[in-house]
Amino acid sequence: MSFDFHKFHALGNDYIVIDPREFPFVPDPDAVKAICDRSRGGGSDGILLGPLAGRDDLKGLSAPARFPETFSPWLRIFNPDGSEAEKSGNGLRIFSLYLAEAGYVGQEEFSIGTAGGRVSSRVLSLDPPSILIDMGMPSFSATQAGLGTDKSEFIMEPLDLGTETLKASFVSMGNPHCVIFADNPDPGMAKRLGPLVERHPLFPARTNVQFASVQNSHAMKIEIWERGAGYTLASGSSSCAAASVAARLGLVEGRVKVSMPGGTLDIDVAGASVRMSGPALRVFDGTFSPSMRAFLRGQTR
Repeated sequence: MSFDFHKFHALGNDYIVIDPREFPFVPDPDAVKAICDRSRGGGSDGILLGPLAGRDDLKGLSAPARFPETFSPWLRIFNPDGSEAEKSGNGLRIFSLYLAEAGYVGQEEFSIGTAGGRVSSRVLSLDPPSILIDMGMPSFSATQAGLGTDKSEFIMEPLDLGTETLKASFVSMGNPHCVIFADNPDPGMAKRLGPLVERHPLFPARTNVQFASVQNSHAMKIEIWERGAGYTLASGSSSCAAASVAARLGLVEGRVKVSMPGGTLDIDVAGASVRMSGPALRVFDGTFSPSMRAFLRGQTR
């Protein structure tokens, strides 16, 4: 039986994978929103479109074939509001698991291209699923990110939200993050302050937001407000960002367990690049109805 899409989750952060060889899909914002809608669509925190031959390819690969030496597909990532994301740690683990389960890769290391840079991935195990991603080097350059400040970096600087001022730190993992340390971050804090930080004038392209506390030199807790998605149970790139800022401040070192409402990821900040390991899980495979297919192809509303 053929399918149009595959639903996965990584610590409660759920994505729909669409492989163009199975279902030709043009990622128009309205189509993305329709699929991600939890009341009227499949329901997800985003769409993973791939494997693609390149950044501008929408046709996908002609057949599922393993290329152990050269396999390096592109992945495009879409938020539920229709916008496109540069990178997603949970999305990359999910996509890597899909590639392994679909027969594109085995347990050899391979690379994935994203708008936020290329990453290395390896599926360590299929049962239970475990994936290791090298997320690349964190960048603390406010100048390179085009932030609305004359400071070269924005680390533990005051961020005026109108009603209150917070100490905030910026880091890019290929996508923008703002880390705010708090004694006991909770969902209410993330939902109340996250939207204000996400759209603060400091961040011209908006930003992902993490409210973080450090338990010890190898353990952290974070709550997440994700750009274009809202409150999120877990985020791989957010975990990497929070651990990177904490390491920069000397608060953590080596391997750090980052706990979120959805679960825990292992983040290794010992080297120049950040390595993330954790699970993902296929939930179900599905097909769109004829009328939904027609809508997605722009034939009717």
